[in-house]
Amino acid sequence: STTLTLSTSSPDAHETAAHRVARLLHSGSMHARRPRLGVVALGESATTRGLVRACTRVGVEGIVLSPERALAELGPGDTALGRLDVRRSLDGVERGLWELRVLEREGGRVLNPASALVAAHDKLTTAARLAAAGVPHPRTLHVEPGAEPPELEAPLVLKPRFGSWGRDVFLCEDESEVAATLAHLERGCPWFGVTGAVAQDLVPPTGRDLRAVVAGGRVVGAVERISLPGEWRTNVALGAARHPVEPPADACGLAIAAVAALGGDLAGVDLARLPDGRWTVLEVNGAVDFTRLYRRESDVFEAVVEALLDTAAAAAAGFS
Repeated sequence: STTLTLSTSSPDAHETAAHRVARLLHSGSMHARRPRLGVVALGESATTRGLVRACTRVGVEGIVLSPERALAELGPGDTALGRLDVRRSLDGVERGLWELRVLEREGGRVLNPASALVAAHDKLTTAARLAAAGVPHPRTLHVEPGAEPPELEAPLVLKPRFGSWGRDVFLCEDESEVAATLAHLERGCPWFGVTGAVAQDLVPPTGRDLRAVVAGGRVVGAVERISLPGEWRTNVALGAARHPVEPPADACGLAIAAVAALGGDLAGVDLARLPDGRWTVLEVNGAVDFTRLYRRESDVFEAVVEALLDTAAAAAAGFS
């Protein structure tokens, strides 16, 4: 099938994204300074450290900030990147959405704004947005505590409404397994009483899927994830292996459309190939983690930063 070669250069070979941002933000200013990208997150990770180091290499000041510090320290000319994740308790999004909304309301440039993070992390909202945009995705229903079983035919998947890392995700082969799993959620999963669960049509497991990283409206890296023998889930947290790939063009187009439907600027999109050869979107991760493995020929962190700075430059120029 046709594959998409990941771009290794910025749109203008003679002007870096950092220079474009600085020029647009400080045209006519006698006191121009380097643009700053504040990664708004609760603590550092390998991904946030990689992004900050990449900022330095492309001529931008990069810094990881808590939501509170971001609100206090980011000013005119700065760009915030929302990197809030799902809570470890699986009952919502980490604190900081209010601060991102305030930054945006006060005129700050916020990439991955609060609305996009909620749309990505809340699987019910994800499903609604993807359906409205015509992006293929498994049918998804809300399952409330104490309610009747979902009106989906087994086999199906039951999972947290706000979930990640493959935790508390169950494949139910028949109605008896659906009932037993719902009873388990009622007894042993506190998040279920807070948010309920989601039920989804099962995409036939093949032991592998595609994770594409989308930044600034383009795919900047991808891996194929291969599950452990006997495990149907492809989460790396559950032991899945990753291999770099050149993603097919049709999968790239679907990943870009999915992130756009949620209003995001940096996200990971998990895609599976259906038996008829088409792709479907499994999930969108608004706080995606990635490594250098995601891009064979150049640095994926630099590619992400360049793409985000292009988005910030377009916003500063009034094009978004």
